[in-house]
Amino acid sequence: MIKLIVVDDHVVVRSGLMMLLNGKNEMEVIGEAADGDEAIQKAAELKPDVILMDLSMPHGKDGLTATKELKELMPDIAILILTMHDDEEYLFRAIHAGASGYILKSAPHEELISAITSVATGNAYLNPNATRKLMSEYIDRMKNGESSSTFDLLSDREKEILEWIAKGYSNKEIAQNLIISVKTVESHKSNLMEKLGIKSRPELVKYAMKKGLLHFE
Repeated sequence: MIKLIVVDDHVVVRSGLMMLLNGKNEMEVIGEAADGDEAIQKAAELKPDVILMDLSMPHGKDGLTATKELKELMPDIAILILTMHDDEEYLFRAIHAGASGYILKSAPHEELISAITSVATGNAYLNPNATRKLMSEYIDRMKNGESSSTFDLLSDREKEILEWIAKGYSNKEIAQNLIISVKTVESHKSNLMEKLGIKSRPELVKYAMKKGLLHFE
């Protein structure tokens, strides 16, 4: 029996998921939560096998923050991200936070059940679109990697900032970790984007992957 906690800020969504999952002989929803803070509390009390975690929850901790904290507190717990965000930056940040899987809310019920079963048994799960994105990044890195001379134009601090950005940290979080001002982080970010000819944060993440700076732990 796979014991689950469903985390979503919408009551209707939680109710629908609970009805679906409790209808499966091999699954039981033992708790629900409306935000990340409640998810952490319920997980500590109920010890689920899998947490089905939404990303965007306006009140309390969001799904990414809660996932990271839960994995620090309970490393063996499996967290499956269930979200409407079909965006590679969210995907990369979720994986780095420690999620075992990433699936869209638009996925068929059968795929959701398969994903839950997969992460519950210690495997990873990515929806087909997410898998294609990761494979595309890998292929680009192998076939179209930039010359080392471009990367060498960056200062050591700029490379450090790039690595933190690639891992999904905000400018404020980077500043706190490096003990520098947010303005300084923004300045370094602006400089490295100009040197690399990159115009957006997602493009920085792609570049960092190609240079081997983004590691999935």
